Amino acid sequence: MSSCIVPPHINPRLELLHNIFKNCLKDDRNSQRWLYETYFGYALKIAFRHTDSFEEASIVTNDSFVKAFKNLKSLEIDTNEIALELRFRGWLRRIVINTSIDKFRRDSKQLAYENIDDSNCWDEAFAPEEADSKLLYKELINYLKQLPPAYQKVFNLYIIDGYNHVEIAALLSISVGTSKSNLARARQILQNKLSDFFEISKI
Repeated sequence: MSSCIVPPHINPRLELLHNIFKNCLKDDRNSQRWLYETYFGYALKIAFRHTDSFEEASIVTNDSFVKAFKNLKSLEIDTNEIALELRFRGWLRRIVINTSIDKFRRDSKQLAYENIDDSNCWDEAFAPEEADSKLLYKELINYLKQLPPAYQKVFNLYIIDGYNHVEIAALLSISVGTSKSNLARARQILQNKLSDFFEISKI
């Protein structure tokens, strides 16, 4: 007689995810709906940073899940892998980022990339104060949306998503130097805006 009790050495959440993934591979609608509803907010937040509006972010998110379901077989599933959910999140994150870039290209938007001598680029990490992290993050995203598309794309990919300049250059079909220069300009603009924000908040 079979038992549905999860062995003590297997995390119930991990067992659930494993079963959800297996059923999604069989095109089970209920499992696909569970995965979609569970990770929709996570994917939408990433998409919103890479698009111009909530509507565009929603489109990118939905397209990303369609791609995820079609390519889920490429994600290695191991019930003994404690980091399965983290691995899935990283995998989905890459899909969302690539989907947002694909949409950007399909819409034929032109990035006004500027080439600057690499000596003008900043190499140090951008690290704003963490004291008011939630408020600061909200303001940062607002200011990020105001940047020229070229700066916004590179800043997102480098600072927030962790891509290096070689990877960004390949993704956006630009030179490494152009990626560095646009990151430098984006940092400068954002630091100026955040400085103004902190001055106003002191009043």
